[in-house]
Amino acid sequence: MPPLLEALATELERPRELTAQVINHLAGIYGLTRDQLGPFLITELPGLEDYEIDLILSPLFTPTLRDQAVFAELLGRESFPAGQWPALIQQLAERPTRARLTGADGQTYSVPLREVTLERYVHRLRLDATIPEPLFELIQHLPPASDRPMLKAVARRAVWQSEARCKLLLHYLSATAGREDFRFDDALQLLKLVETYEPMDRQDLLGRIPHWQQVLRQALHDAAGPRPFFNERVEELHGGGRDQRRQDLDRISAKEKELEFLGRLQRVLAG
Repeated sequence: MPPLLEALATELERPRELTAQVINHLAGIYGLTRDQLGPFLITELPGLEDYEIDLILSPLFTPTLRDQAVFAELLGRESFPAGQWPALIQQLAERPTRARLTGADGQTYSVPLREVTLERYVHRLRLDATIPEPLFELIQHLPPASDRPMLKAVARRAVWQSEARCKLLLHYLSATAGREDFRFDDALQLLKLVETYEPMDRQDLLGRIPHWQQVLRQALHDAAGPRPFFNERVEELHGGGRDQRRQDLDRISAKEKELEFLGRLQRVLAG
């Protein structure tokens, strides 16, 4: 079996637990109880329309960045053209490729995957992407080695197809390589930031950071104290000056971490 086909079959057939999203969908649309989920997967799922199967299984078979990393490492700088995907999907279907789904009862159910699910998975792996030589060579030598597959998956994302944005990523990784400034989670945060706001280049992104920092600082300042009361009666009901309402500590912590990341990113991009 060709390496790419074997890797696809292996990933598609690894055990997957039914998520709360899938369970709730099956309960809401088909009126299933938890002990009916397993039998439904075996007896009823194969007879459903493609769109119904896609709605049920899409949360389980939409590749994450970590899924993409498996194939980014396998392909390296190579790409697998989109024109060859239909034949690859057909081979997976004819194999057949079977999902291993663990239900709420703890049992694992083997379900043949139809082309609609295989197509969703293959089409979202970015198999046709590639990595420019300088960026690839840099990633190949970045420590630790365990981070390299994910960094290659990051580098294969569509947002870096712009030459100026690709230089932004190259600058960031070059500037942080082997230093305390490099944090793998920061590289993921950078990807999220660039995919969300699509800056033209490094200077464009650098110029936006002060505004984001100001917004975060203001949000943290506002969250640091209790919200004002609209009248004295409401204030008395909440204990007067001893307001016992709990702050959203998780939200505050997330904003603090985001602010710290922007500070590190600003230093790197300005260097």
